[in-house]
Amino acid sequence: MGHELTTVLVFFLFGIVFVWFTVAVLGRLLRPRVQDPSEPGKMETYECGEPAVGSSWVRFDVRFYTLALIFLIFDVEVTFLYPWAAVFADFREAGAGLFLFAEVALFLVILGVGFVYCWRKGDLDWVKAVTSQSAAQTGSTQEEGGPKTYQTGDESQRRELAETSTG
Repeated sequence: MGHELTTVLVFFLFGIVFVWFTVAVLGRLLRPRVQDPSEPGKMETYECGEPAVGSSWVRFDVRFYTLALIFLIFDVEVTFLYPWAAVFADFREAGAGLFLFAEVALFLVILGVGFVYCWRKGDLDWVKAVTSQSAAQTGSTQEEGGPKTYQTGDESQRRELAETSTG
């Protein structure tokens, strides 16, 4: 028993030493040291070759995070389905195929119900409809019960970008 734990300890220590060496030693050797005042752009944050606009503390819309979480949920679903598919034939030959299939079907139904819930709630719509009540909160002059307006970003973000672009 001690031999198996020794192997785990050796791998754990190797991982710690590897991360320390990569961050502390190689990072110190490879990062730029000289700041040339004639090229101030070299020390800026890289943003796809475009100059940075506005503050970096702008709040992102929650839809980015919602879509990322939904993607992760379905990505994890695939990681659970692959091993199931690999052993399903063995279980079917052993007589437990119907039970195993029913379990996976229940798993997929639960995920499908969650997906339909997100879809119905509107979390998958990139451009959300703004009702007249929420339009009144943002300062719209829309009448009660009128047609829906559509909003693609946060109003404070648009105002901040307009202020920074005008000077």
